[in-house]
Amino acid sequence: MKKIQLGEFEEVVLLTVGVLHGNAYGVTIKDEIEQRLDREVTIGALQITLRRLESKGFLKSKQGEATESRRGRPKLFFEITAYGKKALVHSKETRDELWNALPNLVLKLK
Repeated sequence: MKKIQLGEFEEVVLLTVGVLHGNAYGVTIKDEIEQRLDREVTIGALQITLRRLESKGFLKSKQGEATESRRGRPKLFFEITAYGKKALVHSKETRDELWNALPNLVLKLK
């Protein structure tokens, strides 16, 4: 099996899709990241990342109903796949391992 590796923004997007469970589409994902992390996100960067995560098998998408408010276009909803969940667990375990290996004295403020 190939190595599971997530970039920082990929991890944030995957986690946010999980937080929005069932209501994760472009605008809600963007808004959630900006609100929770006080971080500006462009819709272009988000869309590229969503597509990349989907092509890697970490996310899957499905179309919602077309609405008049969206001029007949359906929303594209995202969901974490089993492989995406495995990638998140791997990422968390890797980070935890590094945090646990960090000597306490490195984090002490003067």
